[in-house]
Amino acid sequence: MQQQVTGFLKSYFPFTVILFAIQYGVVHVVLEMETYYATLSIYAFHFVASLLVYLIVLWVHENFKDKAGFAFMGLGLVKTLAALIFLLPLLLGDSPNKFVDLMTFFIPYFLFLIFETLFVVRKINEKPD
Repeated sequence: MQQQVTGFLKSYFPFTVILFAIQYGVVHVVLEMETYYATLSIYAFHFVASLLVYLIVLWVHENFKDKAGFAFMGLGLVKTLAALIFLLPLLLGDSPNKFVDLMTFFIPYFLFLIFETLFVVRKINEKPD
């Protein structure tokens, strides 16, 4: 399991850093916009949430192989609820750029979701040794 986590992190960390740099560059340097949430806090949320989902699915797969897909779907729901709770102050507040603020959260959300889905599906579809 340690080897799988290391392999995941070798791709996951550069993926996160590159996306962060692109978003920060476009939103704050090129467009010079202020957002409700700092880009770093958005990426910290995504990094931790996706990493926890992957680690839990990996653990479930190691212990209950036939339940890993269900665990991934359930954790996806929990991650979505966590995202809504994270965004609640923005949604209830008087931010002048709500659409931009939501896009700065949900574009990386879906990119992280695609990334974790690719790794989880690859893990679930592995042939047993």
